[in-house]
Amino acid sequence: MPEFVCRLGAPDGSVVEQRRVAASLDSLRRELEAEGFHVFSLSAARSRFRLPFFSRSEKVSGQDFMLFNTQLMTLLHAGMPLAQSLDLLKDQQSNSHFRALLEKVHQQVTTGLALSDAFLSLGDTFPRLYSNSLRAGERTGELEQVIGRFVEYQRLVETVRKKIIGAMTYPAVLVTLAVGLVILLMTYVIPSFSDFYIQFQSELPLPTRLVIGLANTIRDNIVIMVAAAVVGAYAFRVWRSSPSGRLITDRWRLRVPLVGGLSHLFSMSQFSRSLAILLGGGTPMVPALETASTSVSNSYISELFLS
Repeated sequence: MPEFVCRLGAPDGSVVEQRRVAASLDSLRRELEAEGFHVFSLSAARSRFRLPFFSRSEKVSGQDFMLFNTQLMTLLHAGMPLAQSLDLLKDQQSNSHFRALLEKVHQQVTTGLALSDAFLSLGDTFPRLYSNSLRAGERTGELEQVIGRFVEYQRLVETVRKKIIGAMTYPAVLVTLAVGLVILLMTYVIPSFSDFYIQFQSELPLPTRLVIGLANTIRDNIVIMVAAAVVGAYAFRVWRSSPSGRLITDRWRLRVPLVGGLSHLFSMSQFSRSLAILLGGGTPMVPALETASTSVSNSYISELFLS
């Protein structure tokens, strides 16, 4: 969600400046006026210049979110009120984006909004599973237990994800080294040998001539080819971030040997654990199935569950 800089008149007559996240300027203005502020100006926060592939998007990491929920569960178990717990935890966050989100959640909770609705108002920043789990805990009076089950779910998902990444690291390193070796051969080694073969002044076999010709072409056009590869990769990344592109690529991923099987098992684990958390918190079956389907990271499998 976008971040805005707000210049406000507080109810006590002072002028303050805050940074808030909201879906739009209009919704932010209504929210501030409902809290008793007089809005002098609202402007979008300055965004830093970012380079494709080398910039990190502002998002809440899984480790930070899991730590926050663990601490929140501990404070609630100790008897600390919810609003006071949120106020304490938001000041401890090192991630400025996460701190701004928790600031908004805290302000909404202090105005009487339920914790689940406060997180749900942030859109897709946090999993829908989390908001629905909180709502189930609020209805049954077991908010602390529901947060505890969600923390266990997060730990399991992170553990499985790390194991999958660890299993794929070695093949990825081998493929990267092989590609690098081929590039080195085609751009430096083979062109060097071509000058050596020319000295014999004899006709080379057709396969040798094809390889030398290809190597010379790559060496002479390496800059253009690298630029085209970067543009193509960026275009693919933009297409991959669209709903249709993500659906197609997630479907392709399931057909890749080894990777597809691991991805399928991981998605089924996400769905099963999410459904268990929602049913354990008292959520009815049909809404629990819908929410558990949205928690699956593979969009193709998620669509199959929803259909």
